[in-house]
Amino acid sequence: MTEIDHGRPVRLGLRANVGQFALLVGVSALVGGMVGQERTILPLLARDVFGLAGVASALTYLIAFGVTKAATNLVAGALADRFGRKPVLVAGWLIGLPVPLLLIGAPSWDWIVLANVLLGLNQGLTWSTTVIMKIDLVGPQRRGLALGLNEAAGYGAVALTALATGAIAEAGGLRPAPFFLGLAYVGLGLAASALFVRETSAHVDLEAAMGSPFDRPAWRSVVVMTTLREPSLSAASQAGLVNNLNDGMAWGVLPLFYVAAGLSIGEVGVLAAVYPGVWAVAQIGTGAWSDRVGRKPLIVSGMLLQAVAIGVIAAGSSFAVWLLAGIALGLGTALVYPTLMAVVADVAGPAWRASAVGVYRLWRDLGFAAGAIVAGVVADAAGMEAAIWLVAIITAGSGLIVMVRMRETHAIP
Repeated sequence: MTEIDHGRPVRLGLRANVGQFALLVGVSALVGGMVGQERTILPLLARDVFGLAGVASALTYLIAFGVTKAATNLVAGALADRFGRKPVLVAGWLIGLPVPLLLIGAPSWDWIVLANVLLGLNQGLTWSTTVIMKIDLVGPQRRGLALGLNEAAGYGAVALTALATGAIAEAGGLRPAPFFLGLAYVGLGLAASALFVRETSAHVDLEAAMGSPFDRPAWRSVVVMTTLREPSLSAASQAGLVNNLNDGMAWGVLPLFYVAAGLSIGEVGVLAAVYPGVWAVAQIGTGAWSDRVGRKPLIVSGMLLQAVAIGVIAAGSSFAVWLLAGIALGLGTALVYPTLMAVVADVAGPAWRASAVGVYRLWRDLGFAAGAIVAGVVADAAGMEAAIWLVAIITAGSGLIVMVRMRETHAIP
């Protein structure tokens, strides 16, 4: 059964929509690259250019980014359900246009924080929308694969850009050269989204017509279900928050931890890249794997593997140990990241899926701010090693909550 959208037959499935799906994968990579331009550079910029001595004060940019992105995810999902996906995507790129220029020219740290408010808006609108559009296109059977490919593209670009900016900064300084990549990313992302991406709302209508319930609960009910009332959705939301809590620690604290141990900027760039790089590549397989074996086993094992890897980072003292731990952390995150969103897509109906994804991503991306606050305060009070150990313990606890509270949400073929 098909519908017609602007003269084109509408079909569900990856093969039937491979052109638009591939284009959206490319857009996701550009979205990730906007974050990647900061991963290696900003903690060092805070210390070496702006003279911020305390870890907590240096991480204000990460708090601003996390809170803004989290709130924007919530709005993006609701707007996408009400007004369509493409307008939200294009708006996100327009908001992101000034970000690289602010990072290049900021005369004070306040301007860096402002740039990260805009980056949070950009990421919340663009990343949420590309996720939702891929789910729309592939239908219910291949969600894990679709989300794995989406996150692989985004975090692959994070990793490659973190590696590239580290090398550029070592050769030419912390500003302006590393942020020229961001200028290219935002221009390409805006052009591709405005000119070539097509709206996917007709695919939602088709899925509903094929038998999925088309009830649309009140937005407040979606928030309550995803946060607290529905066990699998709420378990996914807390795990997403903790996953990004440890990612916020990795983004904001680990570069300073490694430099304090005597590593060069180039070595820090490698370590900043290997974790999201492994995460990105492995997600291609783990997302599809969850379509075959179910979601819950991957999420529980992934959270526990992350906890072990973070503990090894805290206990380690050499580049080789930290490299191996970064690989393990990337593998653990790959097991979790696309699978959690697949759980949300499994449980939510097509009419309120974008809103549920938005609520989940609200909690997940608040983890950036939570990680910056927890890690920053503990690092200033008791040292960076203590902060890293605490995040390892929190991550293990989150995995146990999933084990107890989440049901299996995917019908295993």
